[in-house]
Amino acid sequence: MSVLASARKPARVIPGFGITLGFTLAYLSLFVLIPLSTVAFKTIDMGWSGFWGVLTDPRTQHALYLSFGTALIAALVNAVFGLLIAWMLVRYTFPGRRLIDAAVDLPFALPTAVAGIALTALYADNGWIGSILHGLGLKVAYTPIGIVVALVFIGLPFVVRSVQPVLEDLNLDVEEAAATLGATRWHTFSRVILPAALPSLLTGFALAFARGVGEYGSVIFIAGNLPKVSEIAPLLIVIRLEEFNYAGATAIAALMLAISFLGLLAINLLQAWNRRRTGGE
Repeated sequence: MSVLASARKPARVIPGFGITLGFTLAYLSLFVLIPLSTVAFKTIDMGWSGFWGVLTDPRTQHALYLSFGTALIAALVNAVFGLLIAWMLVRYTFPGRRLIDAAVDLPFALPTAVAGIALTALYADNGWIGSILHGLGLKVAYTPIGIVVALVFIGLPFVVRSVQPVLEDLNLDVEEAAATLGATRWHTFSRVILPAALPSLLTGFALAFARGVGEYGSVIFIAGNLPKVSEIAPLLIVIRLEEFNYAGATAIAALMLAISFLGLLAINLLQAWNRRRTGGE
């Protein structure tokens, strides 16, 4: 009996649970948990009164509001248009498709400072696009709108690459069956395509949002960095460090960490709820 039981056990390519769990915890502790806990401990050292003073500072509040607000707007924009781009790349064949598919990953490879300089030159009042928008009374560079543009640029690949594999696995027969049963295009999209792509779409949204909250290089050039106007929280942390105000810098970092954690937790809970609702594992 024991011989049969051992014969039924699947072969494990990677060592057993104990070894892999120990390596996982050690790796996460060394590169994730310990650095983040240092931020928390440094914040505790400054006391509640000092932390509350940083929290209630109007400049800090505006920087946090701007960072999270623009990241949320950019992630929502990428969720809509990233889904459309992924759909186009999966469902249609056209000249230059491979080139467009490769261009989606360009923000991953391009240094963020280079992207910021390019976007600033493009959307400045004398730039190719900025001059047209300026003539229409819309200013992009050195405003919060410019921050959204930069975050859309660096966050788009997260949504496209998260949704694309799911759409590739979605069989065309499902859409044809829905059309055969009399479903309109909107009903096919809302009842068949979107439920299947929603978990991966939420994942891409979360990744784009998280990247946008902490983005620095591509934003500082196009933002203008005016306090209480276009100053993002990561830049304010750098300013506090240059002022040797290490307690203030860690307090802002701790606030960003807490808000980011709560936001990602909410998205994960939403994904879990969607899987239970649709009967997924």
